[in-house]
Amino acid sequence: MKTRDDIRNIAIIAHVDHGKTTLVNEMLKQSDTLAEHMTIGDRALDSNAIEKERGITILSKNTAVKYGDTTINIVDTPGHADFGGEVERIMKMVDGVLLIVDAFEGTMPQTRFVLKKALEQHLVPIVVINKIDRPGARPEEVVDEVLELFIDLGADESQLEFPIVYASALNGTSSYSDDPADQEHTMQPLFDTIVKTIPAPIDNTDEPLQFQVSMLDYNDYVGRIGIGRVFRGTISVGDNVSVLKLDGTKKNFRVTKLFGFFGLKRVEVQTAKAGDLIAVSGMDDIYVGETVADANTPEALPVLRIDPPTLQMMFLQNDSPFAGREGDKVTARKLEDYLRSKLQTDVSLRVDDTDQAGAWMVSGRGELHLSILVEEMRRAGFELQLGRPEVIYREIDGQTCEPFEEVQIDTPEQYTGTIIDAMSKRKGEMQNMENEGNGQTRMTFLAPSRGLIGYSTEFLSSTGGYGIMNHTFEKYLPVVKNWEPGRITGALVSINAGQATTYSLQSIEDRGQLFIDAGVEVYEGMIVGENSRDNDIAVNATKGKNLTNTRAAGKDHAAAIKTPKNLSLEESIEFLNDDELCEVTPTSVRLRKKILNTGERQKADKRRKMAKDID
Repeated sequence: MKTRDDIRNIAIIAHVDHGKTTLVNEMLKQSDTLAEHMTIGDRALDSNAIEKERGITILSKNTAVKYGDTTINIVDTPGHADFGGEVERIMKMVDGVLLIVDAFEGTMPQTRFVLKKALEQHLVPIVVINKIDRPGARPEEVVDEVLELFIDLGADESQLEFPIVYASALNGTSSYSDDPADQEHTMQPLFDTIVKTIPAPIDNTDEPLQFQVSMLDYNDYVGRIGIGRVFRGTISVGDNVSVLKLDGTKKNFRVTKLFGFFGLKRVEVQTAKAGDLIAVSGMDDIYVGETVADANTPEALPVLRIDPPTLQMMFLQNDSPFAGREGDKVTARKLEDYLRSKLQTDVSLRVDDTDQAGAWMVSGRGELHLSILVEEMRRAGFELQLGRPEVIYREIDGQTCEPFEEVQIDTPEQYTGTIIDAMSKRKGEMQNMENEGNGQTRMTFLAPSRGLIGYSTEFLSSTGGYGIMNHTFEKYLPVVKNWEPGRITGALVSINAGQATTYSLQSIEDRGQLFIDAGVEVYEGMIVGENSRDNDIAVNATKGKNLTNTRAAGKDHAAAIKTPKNLSLEESIEFLNDDELCEVTPTSVRLRKKILNTGERQKADKRRKMAKDID
């Protein structure tokens, strides 16, 4: 069979923070790609502002490097489970994967997830044991862990004979030896292994065109851009082709521009052929998974399968007393238009209408997935409100089922009892527990996703910040009955509007943890803190000290309050109960009750308690 020996197509996959993006950076630097005078910064492919701030990859990205006579097309994929939809669709574009594994941490939950997706597509794997120079690195044991994982996931014999390269992406070194002393400042072993191991694409350029869109982009000048792989035939600027839609219909269009990838740039090309990863413009109405085919003999490729969302959250138009003060996009129309536009590029997202005006149910792959969406919206000038995250239930074989996740926890051994107790309360079932040495313990649990909502903050607090928790969707199982997780503490709720005073906050802070400082504007129904008990308390945060002509006995002292807890967006979302909302604007994140009026809220609480008692 004829092949295109001048090309290799690979994806970089790994658990979060195992060094994918850093490795791609080094491959760019050490290949025959960049001009001698050109320098690139760290993690150059993470161009999104949120990616740079958080140090994570959110969106898959294409690049290509030149090594001798071979062009290596590389797709850098996210490592976090919440962005698994990005990983799944990329697997169809490539012929092999570089599985990056930390030489110290070894295989982690997301390592399992991404490798499973790669093996399902029968991709050829290369294992890169990264961070070989890290203190405590255990390359031999990690290779054994990787082999066990391959066997556990049902890899065939050819996949089990994977080549191994040992590297330190941060230092730009690699070798075929697991001894850190043998590392050399070169990526040649990795490049050579890719060219030798990864299959070259089949050269069937003489057959009718088939190109499948795996990613979408948008440009103000050329409009919608479909990014994907040419599986068959050729495509050229000016060609009249057909888009085979997901609903079975067909639309014709003319190719206006073609782009290839080289280094950090998109380069305009006139023609692309089987095996090329390209971007195509000229299609106003095209989505991920659709096939661009020869107009005379249109044949669709199999539709890309993406795992459905597991978590949902209500997005609402902001109707708080402070609505419109800080953002310039506050209408329901603008909110809906933005959410609908995100569906065009985010295959793991779902937006459904609700019976409530100005409210939509938005579904995603996890808390981080949805919170990143909210962060993007607030940076774009939006104001909105969010409801409490809820898991998505499914009917399977006549049973109501809920999502369960594999939870892997690494912690100093003195905290194991606390964690086991906390996970037990959240209906987590321990699968494994082993001593890692140096006083560290690794525990693996299977736990319902709804039990993990809001746990990360408690987890960090209970381990003194030394614990590391990773979790990824495992499967749907029958719903755990007679159990409803949630916050066990109440809220401190403002009864009036105005500016919070030190005098008032001093009397309130004895009841719990404050979320606001003196001088902050509040409104009736706004949550100003967390009660240490399980009930809500209505408080006056704006009361001033009565002024008299009588001087108090004793020495004068400056009034002061404890430093309030400044909740992040994720922590605010995790804090929510069913009767609360999170108000998000470009400059503020506030917590509030759904019913702002104190009297009406107390009546509603009484009715809810009476209904519960009757049940």
